[in-house]
Amino acid sequence: MALAAGNMDRRITLERFTETVDQFNEPVKAWGALAIRWASYEPISDGERFRAGETAATASARFVIRHSAVVADLNPKDRLTFDGAAWQILHVKEIGRREGIEISATVRADG
Repeated sequence: MALAAGNMDRRITLERFTETVDQFNEPVKAWGALAIRWASYEPISDGERFRAGETAATASARFVIRHSAVVADLNPKDRLTFDGAAWQILHVKEIGRREGIEISATVRADG
């Protein structure tokens, strides 16, 4: 696994969708930063899918971060931002006994 500090050379932001209210008591829905972490990054695959006549290029990757109480409940409802793009989290897996967290994610690569 890529838990060595030298492998964690990419900066990612983990985000959670939240709903609050503004000064007029109106709901405000937005992505908010849950944590900013150093991570290792390993591209898994890229490809194109044809969906309803639209070609969508996607890329998948695996990110590994150190475990902490702040990110212990990370799940596929959250998202990850890396290199200027918002990645959809597909799977979150604990590594060892709270040593690290492996995050599998995908992103649309065609803008």
